[in-house]
Amino acid sequence: MQTKLGDELTAANNFSTTDLLSWSFAKFHHRLALACSFQAEGSVLIDLLHRLRGSDFRVFTLDTGRLNQETYDCMEAIRARYGIEIEVFFPDAMRVEDMVRQHGMNLFYDSIEQRKLCCGIRKVEPLKRALSGLDCWMTGLRREQAVTRAQVQKVEIDHEHGGIVKLNPLADWTGRQIWDYIRQHRLPYNKLHDRGYPSIGCAPCTRAVQAVEDSRAGRWWWENPETRECGLHVKSA
Repeated sequence: MQTKLGDELTAANNFSTTDLLSWSFAKFHHRLALACSFQAEGSVLIDLLHRLRGSDFRVFTLDTGRLNQETYDCMEAIRARYGIEIEVFFPDAMRVEDMVRQHGMNLFYDSIEQRKLCCGIRKVEPLKRALSGLDCWMTGLRREQAVTRAQVQKVEIDHEHGGIVKLNPLADWTGRQIWDYIRQHRLPYNKLHDRGYPSIGCAPCTRAVQAVEDSRAGRWWWENPETRECGLHVKSA
């Protein structure tokens, strides 16, 4: 059984984006959901899914409590355009209160360990709840985004979350392809992208970047590039 599934996943890695989306719904049905942070890739994936499924697909997002207003505006624009429900997962309030009481509101600037603590409470734990009951989740990861994502495959086994399947349908898309699609179809998108933010996370941990920098240089910019992940997409060594 496992060998058959492995063969299926290997074959699916060679599918086009639209074929991969069709295969994923045939395989996982409503045990599949898209994780969306309302960046450009999320706009593209929601449009592709809507063309394939209408409003019959699941989308969830993680509200850390530190997001930009532009991210909320994008969420509402997408909800209105496509008529879809968006499941919102929040961090545990008592854990956030305890963390801030002990370490301060801006603890993430003090050390990598404290930044990872904040990401763990505000992002990683809510993601675990969001993935509960799913057999597959979908992301907007692309290889071009950063050195930490250069080896991303379209289809992976996510051992960090119980061995469920993880789909990255845009893994081989370039940034230019993403924006060509957005402009061609006049999609709603996060307006921070117009202000020099190619990658968008929590407000205090994201800055605009220069043209010569990679697309994730503005995320936790005070750290080395090799550590700039929040924990949602980190694989165990």
